[in-house]
Amino acid sequence: MKTRIICLSVLLLTFGCKKDQRLTLEPTSITGKECSDCPVIQVSIPTALGKTKIDNSVNTALREEVIAILNFDEETAASTIESAISSFSAAYYDLKEKYTDESTTWEAKIEGSLTYEGENILTIKLDSYLFTGGAHGYSTSRFLNFDKKRGRELERSELFKDMDAFQDFAEEKFRLQEQIPETDPINSTGFMFEGDSFYLPQNIGYTQNGLQLFYEQYEVASYADGPITLTVPYIEIEKFMQVPVKQVR
Repeated sequence: MKTRIICLSVLLLTFGCKKDQRLTLEPTSITGKECSDCPVIQVSIPTALGKTKIDNSVNTALREEVIAILNFDEETAASTIESAISSFSAAYYDLKEKYTDESTTWEAKIEGSLTYEGENILTIKLDSYLFTGGAHGYSTSRFLNFDKKRGRELERSELFKDMDAFQDFAEEKFRLQEQIPETDPINSTGFMFEGDSFYLPQNIGYTQNGLQLFYEQYEVASYADGPITLTVPYIEIEKFMQVPVKQVR
């Protein structure tokens, strides 16, 4: 009896370990200096705590994206988020020094969140908002897709077996969602696709509800229209996908 119990425990432990392959992510917050005359800088991103290749890939990609958003000094490339924050602040203070009447306070807010994790794929969405003067700030989102097995970030083209075939399928779904007749030009209802031809957005990412196509403000519509999204259930696109995925329940 004891032998059977031990064997059963080992079996359960083995299967449990195989099933639980999720990365351990911890929220990390980094802010700029707080004062009445300081720019408002808030960075909140997940940090992978493991020591594997995929953990390192996730942390490196997120760090590089945040640096690219905040770094305002092209001559001195920032290597850390803290140095990028200093670069953003220095650009603000330099502007204030040149234009003493400038009263607008700059803002930079960046937040990363896990949108999908399965056996093979992990996706983090990075939302950012920058205000450096003018009529309004600029919001942007960036999907970072990772192949957990190979431990690296995936390029957009690597998501599909045949990107052209998927684009044709996506256009059908887009026209259906936006009520654009099949025989009419893609811009006939007010969209602004360059060349009046449908194309995939730069941002494509995995979510719990399906693969999301995310068009930024200005990418295919006016600023007032905001971002345009199309989310397609995985069951409908299995034949197009390079890496097997499934709906998260």
